[in-house]
Amino acid sequence: MKLYGAIDLHSNNNVTVLMDEKDKVVYQKRLTNDLPLILEQLSPYASSIEGIVVESTYNWYWLVDGLMDKEYRVHLANTAAIQQYEGLKYTDDDSDARWLAHLFRLGVLPEGYIYPKEERAVRDLLRKRSQLVRQKTANLLSIQNLYCRNTGSSMSANQIKQLTSEKVDALFRSSELALAIKANLNVIRTLESEITIVERVVKERIKVKPAYRYLLTVSGIGQILALTIMVESGDIRRFAKVGNFASYCRCVGSEKLSNGKRKGTGNTKNGNKYLSWAFVEAANFAIRFEPLIARHYQRKKAKTHRVVAIKAVAHKLSRACYYVMRDEVPFDVNRAFA
Repeated sequence: MKLYGAIDLHSNNNVTVLMDEKDKVVYQKRLTNDLPLILEQLSPYASSIEGIVVESTYNWYWLVDGLMDKEYRVHLANTAAIQQYEGLKYTDDDSDARWLAHLFRLGVLPEGYIYPKEERAVRDLLRKRSQLVRQKTANLLSIQNLYCRNTGSSMSANQIKQLTSEKVDALFRSSELALAIKANLNVIRTLESEITIVERVVKERIKVKPAYRYLLTVSGIGQILALTIMVESGDIRRFAKVGNFASYCRCVGSEKLSNGKRKGTGNTKNGNKYLSWAFVEAANFAIRFEPLIARHYQRKKAKTHRVVAIKAVAHKLSRACYYVMRDEVPFDVNRAFA
């Protein structure tokens, strides 16, 4: 008898379900998030389990790795793409787990990518850098806001970086305001130090693939963006077509049509937000330093507004990077933006 498993994972507990080929529930129980306990509960059925679906939004590493170490075939559910059966009037964690097992049995389960365990820590460290940069920007904007509010003039980011404690005291009569700005400056400098450490460790630890060297030839892409694109993409050959990769990068529009009429938009957030950020950043740099890309951007901007034009450039760059990484060839701006 073949069994199909599903685990609806939460922060401190999970619902584990096993169903047979006729959708009959063979095992169903809410368990605490304890790996030995889960493995113990599954062990009597191990020889019959065809695979186990895990649905989680953030805390799945320990469970997926533990199940795979015991040689279970694990499938990570794509939570953004799964739709619940609308005919149900009442749903709970038990019904969610059964629905996952049902989709898996039918072979129509939308799956997420299980990033290789050995490369996951470096990818997450690079994501931590992104978080620190956002916090640094938030503190910088806070200083600009305080300065503009109290003086009526503006201060650039470079001017803020050159501020010292003495300069802050000279600029503001209010000791409370000066203290607030000094606090922001101290946080910015601490974050800069931590960002430098993270960048150094990432460059030391990451196994730079040949594709990285070719990504550096793409207009608008430097070391950090190239590393981000490389580690977030994973194995580029998991994308069957270039359009699949562009969609994963959130560089493709989404709409629903019926009888030629628009019936709304689809899930535009389905994809990788870090790749989306990387290609938009690359697009902003590319239009400043590459004349051919700048002309393409200006033509798009003349027909629509700036955000859409930048996204169009990001889309072009994502498609170009797919071939650059897959074929390990240098970027050709004429082919991409002719």
